[in-house]
Amino acid sequence: MTFNPTLQSRLPQVGTTIFTVMSALAQRHDAVNLGQGFPDFGCDPRLIDAVDEAMRAGLNQYPPMTGVPQLREAIASKLQALYGRDYDAGSEITITAGATQAIFTTLLAIVHPGDEVIVLEPCYDSYAPNIEMAGGVVVRVPLTPGTFKPDFERLAAALTPRTRALIINSPHNPSGTVWSAEDMQRLADLLRPTEVMLISDEVYEHMVFDGARHLSAAQWPDLAERAFIVSSFGKTYHVTGWKVGFVAAPAALSLEFRKQHQYNVFTVNTPVQHGLAAFMADPEPYLALSDFYQQKRDLFRAGLARTPFKLLPCEGSYFQCVDYSGLSDLDDQAYCEWLTAELKVAAIPLSAFYAQGTAQRVIRFCFAKKDETLNLALERLGRL
Repeated sequence: MTFNPTLQSRLPQVGTTIFTVMSALAQRHDAVNLGQGFPDFGCDPRLIDAVDEAMRAGLNQYPPMTGVPQLREAIASKLQALYGRDYDAGSEITITAGATQAIFTTLLAIVHPGDEVIVLEPCYDSYAPNIEMAGGVVVRVPLTPGTFKPDFERLAAALTPRTRALIINSPHNPSGTVWSAEDMQRLADLLRPTEVMLISDEVYEHMVFDGARHLSAAQWPDLAERAFIVSSFGKTYHVTGWKVGFVAAPAALSLEFRKQHQYNVFTVNTPVQHGLAAFMADPEPYLALSDFYQQKRDLFRAGLARTPFKLLPCEGSYFQCVDYSGLSDLDDQAYCEWLTAELKVAAIPLSAFYAQGTAQRVIRFCFAKKDETLNLALERLGRL
């Protein structure tokens, strides 16, 4: 007798992600992969040395559930210096297994069946499945097409007595737009009379260009008191595979977060935490990151400007979106497949960041790559 159980999927609509599909296609065609958002260059060797030293010093057993104290203290110091908000390292900062786990655990902590959670589309692809797995109802509010700025009238209309939380992301993946001080203030004004929680995804906080500065929800008291601030060492230090991030939130919110975290993950890699803490003693690597990525952005944009693509603004992150509507009538996924097979450059269709797709004919490139990688891609795209 064969055991053949019938499983009722929690995520019946979820299949293989577009990132996996496009990366496999890139490999098949030996294409330059500008699809998935990770660097093809290494991190600072001093960071490797710091982790190695921690391992050799015997720091290889379980750390505290909330994270190594030295790392939490370093994060608290950074948040105070950059954003002027005092977080208690002991009760208000938790180390996580990357930003995705941080967001999912936050949702588990605050969302109950039937609660509504607002996401602003286009949005990172884990948000909606995370909400659904927590028992929540996804409410999608579109960002303004073309500019990808928040539409506060539509956001206000989406708020109901059932709204439990709102997820925002600045600098924004996939569009590269950055929220302004006016945007943040309008959000604070909108949420002030409500009990809506805020999840502020700030993983690209150190990639803001043209002299602008990242504006954190931590800087607005009305937002900070209701916010889970999420960030990622993987993005900041070019070590996305380490999957280490953090959540900063007021003590009462952190307490509920940690109840979920201790059974969801419990804790995070000990020597990596010690290595990160030691490396953070020098703020220069993250303070210099905007200039580092702006040089890559400018190189890439200058090359793209010589193609028929229409460049959309890129104010932050390491993503550049382009409009190809003057080149093809193909939908964006088909166009990305064509681009990968024919010109051997892989990108991601913007429709992957929407529930129902989009007819914008926009695709996203990642420029977190070596200059020679970008130049090779630009040489190939120059044949358009």
